[in-house]
Amino acid sequence: MLGRSDVESGVAGAETEALLPTTRPEVDIPSPKSPKFSKSCNQEPKFGFLHVSAAFILGSIACLVAQYALCGTGCFTRPPISSNRHGSEENKVTVLAPPYVGSTEVHKFPPSKPTNAYPSLFPSNVGYAGGTPTGAEAAVIETAPAYPLHTGQCNHQLLRPTELGGETRKEGDSTKHGKGKKKSKFNLFHSWGNLSPWFSIGRGKFGVDSGPETPETCRVTGLHFLHRHGARYPTAWASYGGPANFGTKLHRDPASWNAKGSLDFLNDWTYKLGEELLTPFGRQQLYDLGISMRMKYGFLLQNFTEKNTIPVFRTESQDRMLASAMNFAIGFFGYPFDGQYQQSITIEAKGFNNTLAPYKTCPNASDKSKASRGDWYIARWAEIYLKDAQKRLQKDLDGLDLSIQDVYTMQQLCPYETVALGYSKFCELFTEEEWDGFDYALDLQFWYGSAFGSPVARTQGVGWLQEFIARLTHTPIQTHNSSTNSTLNDNPVTFPLGQSLYVDATHEVVVLNIITALNLTTFAETGPLPYTHIPENRSFKVAELAPFATNLQFQLLECASVPGPQIRIIINDGVAPLTGIKGCPKQKDGMCPLSTFIEAQKEIISEVDWEWDCHV
Repeated sequence: MLGRSDVESGVAGAETEALLPTTRPEVDIPSPKSPKFSKSCNQEPKFGFLHVSAAFILGSIACLVAQYALCGTGCFTRPPISSNRHGSEENKVTVLAPPYVGSTEVHKFPPSKPTNAYPSLFPSNVGYAGGTPTGAEAAVIETAPAYPLHTGQCNHQLLRPTELGGETRKEGDSTKHGKGKKKSKFNLFHSWGNLSPWFSIGRGKFGVDSGPETPETCRVTGLHFLHRHGARYPTAWASYGGPANFGTKLHRDPASWNAKGSLDFLNDWTYKLGEELLTPFGRQQLYDLGISMRMKYGFLLQNFTEKNTIPVFRTESQDRMLASAMNFAIGFFGYPFDGQYQQSITIEAKGFNNTLAPYKTCPNASDKSKASRGDWYIARWAEIYLKDAQKRLQKDLDGLDLSIQDVYTMQQLCPYETVALGYSKFCELFTEEEWDGFDYALDLQFWYGSAFGSPVARTQGVGWLQEFIARLTHTPIQTHNSSTNSTLNDNPVTFPLGQSLYVDATHEVVVLNIITALNLTTFAETGPLPYTHIPENRSFKVAELAPFATNLQFQLLECASVPGPQIRIIINDGVAPLTGIKGCPKQKDGMCPLSTFIEAQKEIISEVDWEWDCHV
């Protein structure tokens, strides 16, 4: 296994080779001026009309014979139309029986071989750029009178429902639940757990009455930035719920059921979601995040200019991870970003040590029977909070029984369709309380599957923690006894030390692993979480800690009012208390002496037994 001994030199070589840039040979498409396109319009045809007609007829007969030989009469039978019963048959695809779980409506773009593609006629740079003088780098984190906050909608690209659970209302309206009326603070987009778009956490929400802007008398000397990928389509595997599974159930026999009332839209509904790729909104999230970080911390790039170096950012090989990193880079550096930074792409696959995907080398984490602990809690909680919703929705659906799991999946379709298509009718089906229940269901899943309730969460987060301490101390990793990869970590080019800016991209489960490994116990104060009810004022909320494009700022500071270098952690613009970390004081701005922080993390690292936790 890489990172522990590197004795498997063949695998190491394969990984190193896979990380090297490759070039794609350009297809030599003839230009219109080439001989193949230069035939004159007045040139006499080589064959007469009878020749062409005979060839066409014989060719058609040959095609029909070949089709019949391959698949019999089935090729000539009209396929059934998908569940769009009242709409046009155009652009619909055949609905297949399980195990098919793909979209029932597919729009493939771009075409594989567009007929008008001539790259040589459309160069990306034709010169004549005009003046290009640069200005000073932005430093909003230190210079602006206020910190720019983020609502999560990205300039209102996502539409909210006009009603919830059949009751017309707008978020912020007075709610009728309970005695009397009170102003609701409910926000649907903040109630989707890890499927929520990231949003700024309010001042003091985590227990520190301080904002993310630089504290008085302090200046930022460095930033370690960790973020999740942007909004994506559903993943391929789900042990509970799964939008594609519901789509398959609904379209298995569309003629056997009929929907009415609140579910009338299902009569024409098709499943339009892809799988695991970033959605357009997800691309925008990371682009905007890159711009935001450049505006706040652009001044840190001066250190690279002084050292005649460029930054190294990290992501991994999954499509949505790489796409997120590229969109972040375009936002941060602008187009083109060539020569401004280097992108390290680690491999997410079995047999490759990777701190950004540690579960690939931790069998106890990748074992589905153990990884689905959170789903066990979801299933039991769903039986409680969705009981009324099941009865209510079943009345509007004849001929098809809805299970509790089906109803939960209908809730999943709301955020997935919203971040993919901009709006979802499924959002309107549930009440405010039921959305609170959905949000808590995802808290249960990740508490027990990836955070403080998981037996392997801290172990999986410790690899990145080792890298973090190496960066903070400017010292190479001494012992590779976790998910660290010595092929990359021991190379000063691929894993540089002494930089003022680091950017790593990973998954939400790894973000929660790292929060657990850091011992940020303020988020565990109300745990372990029960599956029978929602505890009041719970400190662990996945929508706040690990939504789409979640981001953590590890600020390094020097202050005139506090001796020695300081560190503080900001999660989605909310300052996190560090008092759970050994020796860190209760400080008004959430700061801890860097030396104290480092010693506490070294102690945590020494206590983790990777072999025992992951392999026994």
